[in-house]
Amino acid sequence: MSIRFTLLETQRFEWPFALRMPFRFGVITVTQGRQAVVRARIRLEDGTEGWGVAAETLAAKWFDKDPTLSDAQNEQQLRRALELAEQASLAAGADTAFGHFANSYAAVTAAAGAEGLNPLVASYGRALLDRAMLDALLKARGISFWTGMRANIGGTAPHAVVPDLAGFDFAGMLSAQQPLQSLHARHTVGLVDPITAGDQDSRVNDGLPETLEEVAQGYGHRYWKLKVGGNIGADVERLSRIAAVLDRAPQDYHASLDGNEQYENAEGALALWRAMQAEKRLARLCRSILYIEQPVKRARALETGMATLAAERPVIIDESDGPLDAFVTGRKLGYAGVSSKACKGVWRSVINLARCRAWNAEEGRERYFMSAEDLTTLAGVCVQQDLALVALLGLPHVERNGHHFIDGFVGRPKAEAHAFLEAHPGLYADTSRGPRLAMRGGLLDLRSLETPGLGATLEPDFTAMAPMPKAAWPN
Repeated sequence: MSIRFTLLETQRFEWPFALRMPFRFGVITVTQGRQAVVRARIRLEDGTEGWGVAAETLAAKWFDKDPTLSDAQNEQQLRRALELAEQASLAAGADTAFGHFANSYAAVTAAAGAEGLNPLVASYGRALLDRAMLDALLKARGISFWTGMRANIGGTAPHAVVPDLAGFDFAGMLSAQQPLQSLHARHTVGLVDPITAGDQDSRVNDGLPETLEEVAQGYGHRYWKLKVGGNIGADVERLSRIAAVLDRAPQDYHASLDGNEQYENAEGALALWRAMQAEKRLARLCRSILYIEQPVKRARALETGMATLAAERPVIIDESDGPLDAFVTGRKLGYAGVSSKACKGVWRSVINLARCRAWNAEEGRERYFMSAEDLTTLAGVCVQQDLALVALLGLPHVERNGHHFIDGFVGRPKAEAHAFLEAHPGLYADTSRGPRLAMRGGLLDLRSLETPGLGATLEPDFTAMAPMPKAAWPN
């Protein structure tokens, strides 16, 4: 079913948002941010034209954690990545959705590298544009992301850019996918998040959960993501306080442990794990750990073996998933998993799913897997596109933190918020503070994402945004 199209033009916007509570991950504590919104107009070979949209946070200190760069410079890097992706696709002529990605990947990554942009930064621009173009294609054909992908509307096929998957049956894999209708939300407990009321000097007092105790009671999560900071004593004590809350749940709970690139090697992370096992207060929490995420700094993560740590729990790469073959490299070192994030690209996720299928078949066991992680996906197009992707991949739980740290559609027009609520009444709930992502027993209802487009037919109010400025990069 693959359809070729030409990119005719793009429009780029952005708008600011504020967090209701500070969120710390890795080397930065975030209190505000900006979201990038991209529109793409395409023309199909039959002459049909249409617009599509994609949205994603301009996240500082994640794509590039160089401490010498300011948050503003990180944002400029991501704007430049968008410009490079657009230049490549505007010059490419007609191609399939997957072809636009695959045929430009090497050149875009090289062009970005020549300007000091790492492959993860480069993937951001490609990911946003690819989503906008795919959204336009799906809307032009009047079909949903799930229906289109199962029919291989993007033309995903073996390609020189992924030589390890030569001969793989992408179309067969996609046609067999059964998109999930609901997902468990895995709540992130950040490094400065209050666990109990005693941890708070002041309260937001907006009627929403603030402490971990309140989150557990209010949302009913059964999946958690716990961040650690690299100091074993402090981490064990904080995890013990977290466990004291989570252990109150009568039903089983599950958790991932996010190393946040805090360790020099696997042995450093293993020392934390041994200390956790030795702490009686962490007995149930240790049993709950599903996998350990990116414990080693990205500069060394794909150079150091994971065997000692992986013997205890599966280890995944997240920030190290920069080059398209990062998971291939990671496999040789003992990593078993890789994260899916829409900000890294729909096609990258499909490729890594294919790798999991191929490698598991090769080894005759279900060893390799994908996890679904968050990059503060905001309500509306952004969170819906990521959820649609996770559901297609068949991943039963997804890290979600945007609904907790950002109050619903804050910063957006009320009419826009209520339009999304009306179109997706299962995914959002109306509250005294306006529409917000709905969490029912820790679950998200995705049934309404079966709509023309990539998880959403509605588009945001572009008049309530500012044009994205030309990137001041390289500076």
